[in-house]
Amino acid sequence: MTQPNTKELTQKKCLPCEGGVPKLTKAQAEQYLSSVPGWQLNRDGTSMNAQYVMKDFQAALNFINAIGKIAEDEGHHPDLHLTGYRRLSIDLNTHAIGGLSENDFILAAKINQLPRELKK
Repeated sequence: MTQPNTKELTQKKCLPCEGGVPKLTKAQAEQYLSSVPGWQLNRDGTSMNAQYVMKDFQAALNFINAIGKIAEDEGHHPDLHLTGYRRLSIDLNTHAIGGLSENDFILAAKINQLPRELKK
């Protein structure tokens, strides 16, 4: 498997997934991970996470809304957790297959392109 780069991922579109496709192995997910800086795999490689401390509550909401637009456009939706008014955690996996697919890395690469106001 060739390692995808960030640009290639951002130019792709998430494909509908209703199951029936194999999830990425942990080794495959680790290869993809280098294309999405700031994201970490969970222990077994079945999901990934990025965490941010936003400038303030409004900055967090703005970022969440921008993520929501991309998620709707792609038909692939992350789990978003906002706590302490500015701590944002984004979890990605492909629920239908119980693990990661290329869709997760496409969405992560597109999220990485969004402007965000972080705490200084």
